[in-house]
Amino acid sequence: MTSPRSLLKAWGVYADKRWGQNFLADPHMADLIVKRAGLQPDDIVLEIGAGTGALTIPISRSVQRVVAVERDKRLVELLRNELLAASADNVIITQENILSFDFEELGRTCSRPIVVMGNLPYNISSQILIRLIRYREMISTAVLMFQKELADRIMAPPGNKIYGRLSVVVQYCARVAPLITVGASSFYPRPKVDSEVLRVEFVTPVFYPARDESLFFRIVGAAFNQRRKTIKNALKGGNLGITPEGVLDVLDRAGIDSRRRPETLGVKEFVDISNLIQEI
Repeated sequence: MTSPRSLLKAWGVYADKRWGQNFLADPHMADLIVKRAGLQPDDIVLEIGAGTGALTIPISRSVQRVVAVERDKRLVELLRNELLAASADNVIITQENILSFDFEELGRTCSRPIVVMGNLPYNISSQILIRLIRYREMISTAVLMFQKELADRIMAPPGNKIYGRLSVVVQYCARVAPLITVGASSFYPRPKVDSEVLRVEFVTPVFYPARDESLFFRIVGAAFNQRRKTIKNALKGGNLGITPEGVLDVLDRAGIDSRRRPETLGVKEFVDISNLIQEI
């Protein structure tokens, strides 16, 4: 791996803070992440934020094809040059924002679910994860690097003070496991915090299915938008199209004490609430 610092300097490119750019600069760590990802030779990998190719190149050596998505046009030619030097001819580069990437079009060209990997831009990590959940039927596994604080939130259990909306929606449809902690010194520029690589394995069918997932996600969002309130008051103020009396009735039928805080409710309890509201 060529040092990102040297590469960027040679190409007259700087890391853009607006896009949360911190480039992986440790080749040993890159190889370790790819090894622990459990990739198979016939896998198709969608890489989010290919950057200078630190992960792209070792991924390409382990799989059939890589679709490398990079938003920053300043990096695309640099990346193409690095891939050429590494003879990584099974990589397709697309200059695009992952939040507008056409997953359905990619799905039409793949005969099997894809693997998603990436060192996610810290400022849109949550949005990316929600988008992957939306298209999870075409994704088998996601191996993603998050700032450690966000990774901890994703994995947090009910009752933990950092358990929240993202914890619920991810744990609703996936098994999540930590793969490796990546220290801040492994990046250029060096961030203020460490990162964590998570393996997110989407589950079909989900453990406790919501009859209306859109409603389920709205309910979870409403609950944690008002997390200091009781679940009763959070749902009453959540614009869910249900009367205050209806909220109390639903919680009673679900066997949930209306005085509990949202962060004490497990995934199944949120699903139960959603399914009962859906019946109204």
